[in-house]
Amino acid sequence: MELNINGQSRSTNADPSMPLLWVLRDELNLTGTKFGCGVAACGACTVHVDGQPVRSCVMPVSAVANQKIRTIESLGTQDKPHPLQAAWIAEQVPQCGYCQSGMLMAAAALLDKKPQPSDADIDTVMSNLCRCGTYQRVRAAIHRAAAQMKKGGAA
Repeated sequence: MELNINGQSRSTNADPSMPLLWVLRDELNLTGTKFGCGVAACGACTVHVDGQPVRSCVMPVSAVANQKIRTIESLGTQDKPHPLQAAWIAEQVPQCGYCQSGMLMAAAALLDKKPQPSDADIDTVMSNLCRCGTYQRVRAAIHRAAAQMKKGGAA
């Protein structure tokens, strides 16, 4: 099966019913996407499928074979972080950090759709769970990134 991941064609012989998360991590060595709960409740496994945030732990790989998949590995680089990644650091969002890749991908999808979200927009969309409770910092980082993206710069 051919997959379009982060703009590249990737091939896998995975069972079509295997969750996308395990194909990404175990078959393609894209380990930035994390396993959290396995039932699509926590959001640690969030990736984009055709621009939509998707919980990859319950998404069969066969369901995304002809779609564009984007993982945390494509969001930014150490040399050129995405404004969200820079804002995450500036606002000191990560505590343990485990949920962060899923949070960042959910936030990126939000900003793609709504470049200047309100607090209510953020609260509605950001359904990822953070055991460390950094939700206020997440909100502040999203606002910071939105402001920087509006200016065309990094956070």
